[in-house]
Amino acid sequence: MLTSSEPSTAIADVPPLERVGFLRGPFATRTWRELGYLFLAMPWSIIGFVYVVVMISLTASLLITVVGGTGILGVMVVGARGMTGIDRGLARGLLRTPIASPTPFRRRPGFWGSVWSMISDGAGWRAIAYLVLQFPLALMTFVVAVTFIVAPLGAMTHWIWGRYLPAQEGSDGLLHSGSQIIEGYFIDTPARNLGFAVFGLFLLFIGTAVTRGVAHLHRMLASSLLGPTAASLRVARLEQSRGRAVEDADSTLRRIERNLHDGTQARLVAIAMQLGEAKEQAVASGVAPELTQLISDAHTATKETLVELRELARGIHPPALDNGLAVALETLAARSPLPVTVDIDMPGPPARRPAEAIETIAYFCVIELLTNTIKHANATGMYVLVEARGDTLHLRVRDDGTGGAVILVPDADGHHSGLAGLAERVGSVDGDFVISSPVGGPTLVTITLPMQV
Repeated sequence: MLTSSEPSTAIADVPPLERVGFLRGPFATRTWRELGYLFLAMPWSIIGFVYVVVMISLTASLLITVVGGTGILGVMVVGARGMTGIDRGLARGLLRTPIASPTPFRRRPGFWGSVWSMISDGAGWRAIAYLVLQFPLALMTFVVAVTFIVAPLGAMTHWIWGRYLPAQEGSDGLLHSGSQIIEGYFIDTPARNLGFAVFGLFLLFIGTAVTRGVAHLHRMLASSLLGPTAASLRVARLEQSRGRAVEDADSTLRRIERNLHDGTQARLVAIAMQLGEAKEQAVASGVAPELTQLISDAHTATKETLVELRELARGIHPPALDNGLAVALETLAARSPLPVTVDIDMPGPPARRPAEAIETIAYFCVIELLTNTIKHANATGMYVLVEARGDTLHLRVRDDGTGGAVILVPDADGHHSGLAGLAERVGSVDGDFVISSPVGGPTLVTITLPMQV
């Protein structure tokens, strides 16, 4: 998930596009740089077009096997992303057109989820459209550019190579070794060669302008199909702001928990101790029983309030999470009245640790599922598996209870059941919550969360 200040891939610094007037055309580096782009785009567009044709042919031939056909199609769509990365590089280097990379491809969990995420990738289909349209455009612009550049250069240098052309008999009965422009008119004298060179120079100014014009067609095509769409940028910005909101909320809850623990809770402990001492002194000094009872009741109420406050603080942010999700879950399992087996598979350096907000969501999901199992499932044990796969955190919670757990829709007052609340909390960070709980058991809950918000 995106965490930078920009919702799309950062663009390297690109010099601004040089403005070239008509008279500066042949002498501007932009002209010859864009001509070089047209020469490179021609063979590369052939490769891209062949790629699309071959992959579509493979998809059609394997369509009888659904897995093979859809798999090849998905690979083609995602592969087009990688190929057009070269086109963005060429546009940036030779056309001086910075094009941001599209929003990153996101693979959904599971085989069919992965295949569908590839097939439905909008950026991949735009890349395929670009590869298809780039081929005829590159062919046309290459021919136009070569014609409008080579012909003027040929006219300007005719006085060098024209003399080596095979001699032809003109209408005057004489042999001429120059080019025949029209019937009976040959460029074979110094004056005609000079005039032809001047005409070629004029055509060169026109040709360089045409070259820049057709190169701009490539610039427009690349900018419209290879960059992120306005909708994807908006979604990325919303996800980015959502991620910051989740992190801010988690940070606020942590601060509240610390304040309760270090401030309010400590003061209540002091008050409880003072009331306890007052009770002992009242009993020792023979104070009226009514007053002693009031002090005793206040002492008891204070201790009960302290217990509730500790439970509240623990519900806001369990202190065990300060040492990471693995330690928190192992501590939870050790304190559980139901046997719980925890299996943690999170390789890599500490930098690969999930975001604090993600750890909090994962921890409370396990707590809620454990509580439901103890209350309703009549289970003899629970198994919790936590795996880090790339940029995704996977949780599998399984119990051997009676099953029958379902996610209920909100009631008329908008209240959720425990499982619905978990699904909503997981969905708030674009996670997936899947439950399988047939009657008679077992119950399996699979939760997928991003490593970062």
